[in-house]
Amino acid sequence: MMVGTGMGWGFGALGGIAMLLFWVFVVAGIVWLVLTLARGQQGAGAPGRGGALAILAERYARGEIDSEEFAARKRALEESTR
Repeated sequence: MMVGTGMGWGFGALGGIAMLLFWVFVVAGIVWLVLTLARGQQGAGAPGRGGALAILAERYARGEIDSEEFAARKRALEESTR
């Protein structure tokens, strides 16, 4: 008696669909990982517009700069973003 002759291994169409879905998920996961890492690297080197103003506000709150310097630098930041 030969095992598996004529009957197949019992996977049929369901096994093919499962294998296809497995590889779709693997490829989608790799694409997601690459895109997530790429966005993280872009964000690390280039702070957003609010980043400079937030740092300026922190320096003012710590007393590193006075109100005149804060106002002047804030105006300069707002003009540079226009």
